[in-house]
Amino acid sequence: MTAPLDSTLVAQFLSDNPHFFEEHADLLGEIKLASPLTGRAVSLQERQMEVLRDKYKTLELRMSNLMRLASENEAIANKFHRWTQILLQSEDIGSLPHAVTNGLKTAFDVPQVTVRLWNTAPDYQDEWFVKGVSDDARIFANSLLSPYCGSNKDFEAVRWLDNPAEVVSTVIIPLRKPGDKQAFGLLILGSQDANRFTSLMATDFLVHIGETSSTALAWLLA
Repeated sequence: MTAPLDSTLVAQFLSDNPHFFEEHADLLGEIKLASPLTGRAVSLQERQMEVLRDKYKTLELRMSNLMRLASENEAIANKFHRWTQILLQSEDIGSLPHAVTNGLKTAFDVPQVTVRLWNTAPDYQDEWFVKGVSDDARIFANSLLSPYCGSNKDFEAVRWLDNPAEVVSTVIIPLRKPGDKQAFGLLILGSQDANRFTSLMATDFLVHIGETSSTALAWLLA
């Protein structure tokens, strides 16, 4: 009685003898395999074509995703460029809070945006962007090591927006000078769309917005 061949040994033999099927080409049509796609028996050649087509579809899908991401990143970069242009066009330091918030609304089509600062110079103590900030809000800002992006959990900062009752999803970005642990402000974005800002989104780009806003608005500090 002949002992059955170990499948590993067969695979190793075929790997060590790449010309085997060239020398036994008739086997390519005779060997039948069950196709996971159709369920019917197919030749080794047909199965190989199915595997290659499947790999091609996978690569095609990956390439499509890469092209989509590249297009999205290009669109975001263009919006960021428009926003920074708006900041640079500010006529004076006092107009920078408006430039930051209105620029984000215009460039990124965000429904509601506002900002609050503290420890500002005396010249700005009566301005809209310093009012209504509690000690709890400052503590909250200091606790944010990265931007918050997700659902509105009735944050005090969200109540600074024009229509807080409509805000379902929000972004809250702490404003800091480079190297400082203490925040000097908060930038808040709000939307009535629950899917506009979610916890699954990457925050890298929001960090860039926060850094740019911090650099612009630090001129108002005492």
